[in-house]
Formats: sequence, structure tokens, C-alpha cells
Amino acid sequence: MKIVSACLVGINCKWNGKSKCLPKLVEEVKKGKLLPLCPEQLGGLPTPRPPCGIFGGTGKDVIAGKAKVIDHKGKIYTRKFLKGGREVLRIARDLGIKEAILKRTSPCCGVGKVWRMTRKEEGYRNRLVDGDGVLTALLRKGGIKVSSEENIPSEN
Repeated sequence: MKIVSACLVGINCKWNGKSKCLPKLVEEVKKGKLLPLCPEQLGGLPTPRPPCGIFGGTGKDVIAGKAKVIDHKGKIYTRKFLKGGREVLRIARDLGIKEAILKRTSPCCGVGKVWRMTRKEEGYRNRLVDGDGVLTALLRKGGIKVSSEENIPSEN
């Protein structure tokens, strides 16, 4: 069994209350091969919620206390992102799960690309940069293999 970002299997848990459903992954959930989880909801965040980004680094930096997760107004969400990420890691360990398929670009689940919040005169703005999200960094640190939905072979 693998963990999968819940939004990738049709669960409306993204920041905007929507999902990015991939039918092939839904079939894997039905077969009992994937466990859908949303770290942001597990961390106590509502759906919908303000879009967030990592300010001052990547998920690895958030774990190290060198960066934080904020929304476009500067409100800090770091503790909730860490709480949800740690809960997913705990579940993975408890169930002996060694792999995860996560949503690329998310400040929590991001694999290889992540939204970084930068300060502008009018507030904050998100931009896509290289790096991993908070959950991905926690899982990698915990020895769990992580890939993004972009690595899933397309259905032809």
C-alpha cells in the first residue's frame, strides 16, 4: 500500500475546495493499493482555505525552523502544516507504508516544485520554485520514497 494525496483521487480537499482527480489513481484506491490522506486537513486546516506558500525556503527549511508557511496576507500556517505532515508520517510508519504519491507544487505535498511566497510592496506573491513541500520533506527524512502524480503513466 502507498499513501496518495487525497485531492488526486477526487476528494475535494485542495485549498480552493476542489480536487485534481486522476481516474487511474481512483482505481488503485478501490483495489486497496492506495490510502488517500490530506495533510493540510489532518493538520486542522479548513477547506476551502487561503492559498499558501513557503516563505524563506522549502519544506526542508520549514522542518529546520528556517522558513515558514504563510498565505498572501502574511498569516502563518507553519504549525498546522507540520502537524498534518507529522500525522501522515505517523500513519505511514504505523501501517508500514514505504511509498507515497503526492501532488506536485503544493507547499505541503509538493515534489520537486513548490510554491514559494515572496514579499511584494502590496503583500505577498506565490511563485513556483524547485524544492519539496513540508510533507514531502518529512517523508523523505523518514525514509519514505516519494513521487509526484506526474510520474504516473498516462492511460492510453
